[in-house]
Amino acid sequence: MRRLVFTSIGALAALALARPAAAQDTTRVEGGVRVGISYNLGERPGLIVVPGSGIDSVRAIVRRDLDYSDRFSMIAVGDPGHGTGSAAPAGPLNYGLYKALGAEFALELIDDGGKVTARLHDVGRSVMANQQSVTLPPATDANFRLAVHVLSDEVARWATGMPGIAATRLLFVQNGRIWMVDSDGMTPRALTPDGLTSLSPAWSPDGRRMAFTKLVQGKGGVFLYTLGSGEVTQLAGTETGLNITPMFAPDGAHLAYARSDEKGTDIFVASLGERGSQRLTAGRFADNLSPTYSPDGRRIAFVSTRAGPPQLYVMAADGTDQELFAPFDFGVTGPSYAPEWSPDGTSVVFHREVSGTPQIFVLTVAGQKLRQITSQGRNEDATWAPDGRHLCFVSDRTGARQLWIIDAETGRNRQLVSPGWARLPAWSRRLAGAAVVAPKP
Repeated sequence: MRRLVFTSIGALAALALARPAAAQDTTRVEGGVRVGISYNLGERPGLIVVPGSGIDSVRAIVRRDLDYSDRFSMIAVGDPGHGTGSAAPAGPLNYGLYKALGAEFALELIDDGGKVTARLHDVGRSVMANQQSVTLPPATDANFRLAVHVLSDEVARWATGMPGIAATRLLFVQNGRIWMVDSDGMTPRALTPDGLTSLSPAWSPDGRRMAFTKLVQGKGGVFLYTLGSGEVTQLAGTETGLNITPMFAPDGAHLAYARSDEKGTDIFVASLGERGSQRLTAGRFADNLSPTYSPDGRRIAFVSTRAGPPQLYVMAADGTDQELFAPFDFGVTGPSYAPEWSPDGTSVVFHREVSGTPQIFVLTVAGQKLRQITSQGRNEDATWAPDGRHLCFVSDRTGARQLWIIDAETGRNRQLVSPGWARLPAWSRRLAGAAVVAPKP
């Protein structure tokens, strides 16, 4: 039996994966009206953001958010200017004009006395389908952009029945520091200080904390970071040895992680706030790491070298019923790394080497069928958006390793630009603004 030998902390940590989690919407809604809208899955209806003056930044953010949702065919029409006065239209909406432009939906955003009123029109039926007024923070407030993203996601829900993914954030590692960025790639901020090596950020289910590994003098502890205050505490039981790839359980009260010693690497689970942990795997000179919970918390997918090269396995949450998860041909299929369960529980994403180059695969849990979704360059460390159709991953297709987002349904790609090389992204669930504004490290 061939065993994967790790010669350094860096070699073992290279297998680390980060993962996402959730919070509630806190944007206040003052009033609204709804008319039924029909939406057919798989279709991309035309949508136009009605031109107007005032609240330019809100209109620009919402327009981009709806485009990035990949649920609409956006129809570009420029705003008439960049004034600061009311954007209320002078007359009724010209449904005929927007229908001629190919729009099925038209969205008005109106500055309404300190509030923003969003009106979604069903162009085909020539009716206003939904209207709501929201109070946004000042544009200088740290939560302003997230509050606008929440509004964008609500508009997507009006039109399609499913909220968008704009009100989410990504964690990633760059030059040993953990950073957080909006889903559209804007407002990056460092969460951990320079000069330390931090790895494997993972969101808590409520979106208020992250878990990560901090490497210090040959040891790696698991730490919890509270995003609202910047408070950092170490997970009890990880003060010694190398502890990597932390992952919150869906209940938010337990954390699975991998611990390495001279006998191998094994997966443990600990209750937050309590000492002690439960060992779930028995290394026997093999390595078991990168745990990821199913959304119901009943199973854990993970990487193991028990049969030779790293491959994807699954077990019950208590460590029983361990078995191969993703099919492979011994001696032919390349190593597999960094699994993450989809939000709906139907799929697991991971990367596997193909002719020596990592590519992103999606495993269908029912039937265990594999689908390769990347082919250009090196692509690895994928993480799911809360809609279960978008993935963020690391790719060097343009040279440096950068974050990319792909819509698994349409294949559309977009790049999130960062100054240096990016690693180990983790996508949050939909977030509450007050929970995710962190002080500078």
